[in-house]
Amino acid sequence: MTYTVIYEKGPTSWGAYVPGLPGVVSVGDSRDEVERLIQEAIAFHLEGMREEGLAVPARSSFAGMVEVDSAA
Repeated sequence: MTYTVIYEKGPTSWGAYVPGLPGVVSVGDSRDEVERLIQEAIAFHLEGMREEGLAVPARSSFAGMVEVDSAA
């Protein structure tokens, strides 16, 4: 299953969250670390949903880029 993940670089760490799975977040010292951690967090979350008999949500979001004139 594929989910959209948003990565953000902070002053001292990297963060990641999954818009389609509210509450699934991760923080790491590097982008590589946070990518590994968010993948683990997604798998753990989905496993818990399955164990509770909840439906696993289908992908419902995507990321895009929008360019705007910086002088605007």
